[in-house]
Amino acid sequence: MSGEKVNEKVDASVEGVGQHHDILRDEVLANQDLINDAIEAENAEHAMDMWTAAKKHPAACLWAFLMCFTIIMESFDMFLNSNWGALPYFKYKYGVYTGPVGGDLTDANNYTIPTKWQASLFQSGQCGAFVGVFLAGPITTRLGYRWTTIVGLVLMNATIFITFFADSLAVLVISQAFEGIPWGLFIANSPAYASEVVPIVLRGAVTGTLQMSWSIGGIIVAAASYGYNKRMDQWSWRVPAALQWIFPTPIILLLLFAPESPWWLVRHGRREQALKSCKRLGPTDGTDEQAARTLAMIERTVEIEQKIGGNPTLLDLFKGTDLRRTLIICLMYASQNLAGNLIANQATYFFEQAGMSSNFSFQLSLINSCLGFIANAGSWILTKYFTRRQIYIYGTAFNVTMLILLGICASVKQNQHTSYAQACLGVIISFVFAGAMGPISYTIIAETSSIRLRPLSTAVGRASYYVFEIPLYYLNTQLLNTTGWDVAGKCGYVWGGTAFVCMVAAYFWLPELKGRSYREIDILFQRRVPARDFEKTVIDATEND
Repeated sequence: MSGEKVNEKVDASVEGVGQHHDILRDEVLANQDLINDAIEAENAEHAMDMWTAAKKHPAACLWAFLMCFTIIMESFDMFLNSNWGALPYFKYKYGVYTGPVGGDLTDANNYTIPTKWQASLFQSGQCGAFVGVFLAGPITTRLGYRWTTIVGLVLMNATIFITFFADSLAVLVISQAFEGIPWGLFIANSPAYASEVVPIVLRGAVTGTLQMSWSIGGIIVAAASYGYNKRMDQWSWRVPAALQWIFPTPIILLLLFAPESPWWLVRHGRREQALKSCKRLGPTDGTDEQAARTLAMIERTVEIEQKIGGNPTLLDLFKGTDLRRTLIICLMYASQNLAGNLIANQATYFFEQAGMSSNFSFQLSLINSCLGFIANAGSWILTKYFTRRQIYIYGTAFNVTMLILLGICASVKQNQHTSYAQACLGVIISFVFAGAMGPISYTIIAETSSIRLRPLSTAVGRASYYVFEIPLYYLNTQLLNTTGWDVAGKCGYVWGGTAFVCMVAAYFWLPELKGRSYREIDILFQRRVPARDFEKTVIDATEND
């Protein structure tokens, strides 16, 4: 759109605060009044503390949180899939007999869902999500974050019907594949939208809410599964599946009133609409002048990126400094599966394999999910007092230690005490991930991607998550399942090793982006600053390259 004249006028009340009238897109950086407004808006965001920003920007927080809550649906279904393999009636109905010869054929505890089906139920949803994240880029580019998410929610409502009325494992696998497509839209858009609508100081907290949404979904599934796990009929699993319908329609109705990201609107030349979004997302006591300055800051950053790279394409993700940013995003997403979190994703089944009774395993799973929610809330405090690198690296180091201890506990002679020790270590590992690496990885992902390539980079990054998760989930199921390798807590050695690799990679390649504006982040990457020098590198407010 370089050279295309933007004819929209700002409100008359904004006149005199940087002349935004009839500015050519390729002359934005040449307009000193506009640059002064942009500098003032950026300095104002740098000067805010977290609590002040939250109090002054309730609308921005509300819409960011609402968009993040769409992740509840992926979390809900993922935990539900894992719990199906532990529900007594589901195992009896769809499983194979693995009890002793001559055992009670009516005892559900003597049945197990075969590894291939247990993995397929999970992997089909992830395969669908893999498709969804690649659809998210072009759809979001055309429709925007808001309408793309609404389309996904409508599709989600429709696909739940297939799951609810399924009468075989094969149909359930197909239903999960269809449900996965809107998951991909949600996870690609949520961190991007949330990070764009709030001030700099709130990015860590609101993007961390994505992990909280995972915990909320896990809590609902754990509570429903615990409440119905003793039922020996089809409703033991159909009622929890039907609870998915709670979320999409209310979120659709609310999103109809949500503002589109002003960053997306500016990228598409809709300055007048972007200004309106800035007003709606701005401080409660904000003025038209402040909204105009915020718009100037956005335009400045977008124009810097346009001059660097031009119109975005998928291939741009793998060129120049954007390749580095893409690799960091992919590392963060992949590490969510490599740092021991797969144990949390199959918590109920893990507790059973560790020696807990079926009913107590469901109780522990519910407790585990509730503790995860508390850890998510604690992550807001961590983002205020610690850097992104510190939270990620130290959190991963702690979990590496816990995972190795888990493996040791599973390697000694087994008794009731070792079973409880494994269960406790599993809870601790999940708690640390939910409070540290989980939420901070979403923050890093949202901050690392460039504005110009954000819809594409978040999609490709999430695709890398599924590329790792699909085989690793099968591996984890094979490690835990009695029809597989049945090593139980010894899987701690495997995930402890992969978590250690993630920690070392982060130490050398993960830059510190806390407190940086998107303009500063663009400049740091463009200058090829080493990862460990990001924090101490000074970028002047007047610099554009």
